[in-house]
Amino acid sequence: MAEPLHALVVEDSPTMRQLIVFALSRIRTLKVVEADDGVDALKKLAQRRFDVMITDINMPMMDGLKLVSMVRNNESHRDMPIVIITTEGAQEDRQRALSLGANAYITKPIQAPQVIQKVKELLKLP
Repeated sequence: MAEPLHALVVEDSPTMRQLIVFALSRIRTLKVVEADDGVDALKKLAQRRFDVMITDINMPMMDGLKLVSMVRNNESHRDMPIVIITTEGAQEDRQRALSLGANAYITKPIQAPQVIQKVKELLKLP
């Protein structure tokens, strides 16, 4: 069996976080760790390496854009793919997220197959 991959899901809404985790559970080789905001995510990133991060933008303490920026400036996580899932659908929000280093931008309401496909694509899974 393949070595498990690890995903970090950063979302302050427990319902939305559950939905994303449930969708990702369909990728058998993926182990999911949850964080409820950017600060929590940084703590978890300091403890281990992740293969992909999925984050919301609008969160208390530290928003997703600040998190993306900090991750991209950290040597050990610089190349980790980042997917943003957010209600912010405006083109300038998308551009800002991608310019900060996000690899993909998905607007809510999300569809599980869309999230699964994007994560598989970024992790180069069949």
